[in-house]
Amino acid sequence: MDYIPLNAIRAFEAAARRLSFSAAAEELHVTHPAISHQIRRLEEWLGTPLFHRDARKVRLTDAGVILQASASGALAELGATCRRIRRNAGSATLSVGCIPSIASRWLVPRLPDFTASHPDIGMRVAYAKAEDRLGDGENDVLITLGADPTPGVTSLKLFSRLNRPVCSPHYLAGRQHLRTASGIAAADLLHDENRQGWREWFSEAGLPGVDVGNGPVFADFNILATAVIAGHGVALCPVDVFRDELKRGDLVVLSDVSTNRDKSYFLTMSVDASAAALTFADWFRRAVSVDADDQRSGIT
Repeated sequence: MDYIPLNAIRAFEAAARRLSFSAAAEELHVTHPAISHQIRRLEEWLGTPLFHRDARKVRLTDAGVILQASASGALAELGATCRRIRRNAGSATLSVGCIPSIASRWLVPRLPDFTASHPDIGMRVAYAKAEDRLGDGENDVLITLGADPTPGVTSLKLFSRLNRPVCSPHYLAGRQHLRTASGIAAADLLHDENRQGWREWFSEAGLPGVDVGNGPVFADFNILATAVIAGHGVALCPVDVFRDELKRGDLVVLSDVSTNRDKSYFLTMSVDASAAALTFADWFRRAVSVDADDQRSGIT
């Protein structure tokens, strides 16, 4: 049988993606001559050159372009399959990636309930970024912002991302003018990542062009939450995520005007997820739903 030289395919894919034999060697932890040897071996096996070799750079030939398109997808799919098999081998260990705001407010406080009910499932919890997708890493479950449209993935809605202005009762005391958009415009505004969020809110409130000031910008949303609860000013927060803080009275909603009404947080997993992932997803979605039902019915 004429076996495909898989090691040479791997070397070619790295060199084609980086357009550099040296960069491919560094990525694969081999020498530059080893990459050159593997690619020449592949070219001999195929009977056609894959690169135009210039003095300082390499370029793909037409055959190289065709092969790269196939090789990159095949290696990515093979890697994902191997990682899934490795994760599911042996004991049931579940890896959950979760953005910090949901992890600190929802997942971690309730995690002992899950581990007590399912002592056979080992847990690994890692921080994720809002833009992360399931195929980016080795997580079985991902809790982040936005649904994942990738084929073979299912996304379950957990929370609305609808934002409203909030502050602490301490900050509100003696400032009842904060119940109006013009009053909020004169407040100490706290910003999440940039000042665009407040600009959008004032536009929704009928005050486009308001100077949102030079208040602090917080790159980490949990730090912003700490600042607003401590009474440093007014912030835009996803009220669905902050149910507990609102129920306890740590925060007060100042206006019904909102932004990000079309955005939500989702739990994402593979359509052929493991039994452990399915168990966790069902538990977490029910835990979130119960808390939402309690808040709507006025239970404290």
